[in-house]
Amino acid sequence: MGLRTAVLLLLMLLGGAVANASDKPQLGQIHLVSEDWLDYTNADGTGLAWDVLRQVFEPAGVKVSIQSAPYSRAIGLVKRGEADAWVGSYKQESDDNLYPRWHFDVDHIYALGLTSKPVPTPANIGDYRLAWVRGYDYGSYLPNVHKFREIQRREGILPMLEHNRVDFYVDSLTEVEYVQAQAPKPESFRRTHVAELPLYLAFARNEQGKALSELFDQRMQQLVRSGELEAVFKKWKQPYPFTADSQPR
Repeated sequence: MGLRTAVLLLLMLLGGAVANASDKPQLGQIHLVSEDWLDYTNADGTGLAWDVLRQVFEPAGVKVSIQSAPYSRAIGLVKRGEADAWVGSYKQESDDNLYPRWHFDVDHIYALGLTSKPVPTPANIGDYRLAWVRGYDYGSYLPNVHKFREIQRREGILPMLEHNRVDFYVDSLTEVEYVQAQAPKPESFRRTHVAELPLYLAFARNEQGKALSELFDQRMQQLVRSGELEAVFKKWKQPYPFTADSQPR
């Protein structure tokens, strides 16, 4: 091999190494987007979920950047590659996104209805006329749902219940409590627990999302085993959803 050929070969090898290095995701920051849920994902960066996710990523050198948006828009931002993941997805809610093995919390799902209505159960909740906020797709997670309506805003749910247009409004406990508190007579309504749904980050389906998802699983495994996250849940007066031997769900 001549000197010139050897030099050209070396340059090609070095060029390939540089190209491969530049193709690797740079994990200095993660851009997370979420609906503004009170004391969970507040727009000012406070809340249980933001604290948990900072504890997951920032000790690993990945700064958490947050954005607030309505749930449906949050999904769209991730699918268009304008954010790395949205917060609070249910398992495999979207086929277009990457899901980690680990969840970071559990959503306590309740049905809100008039006290004059029968008490629903997890087994028969699907037999009733239900309503939930557009984009939440509880019909995929509750058994045998036949009739449901999707609403744009929670403000309209009380008249729907009062005028018998639906039997129950389905949402997480925090949101159900908020809606019930807006009623002139909150005691006229009853909330009933109907499901427990693990909550996930739904990552963009790209190399950056794949790398961040893998990092998330590694860190959650460490934090669950060590119990470090329990203090965060205690700070926000929320039940801790893990034990030292918890497994991904």
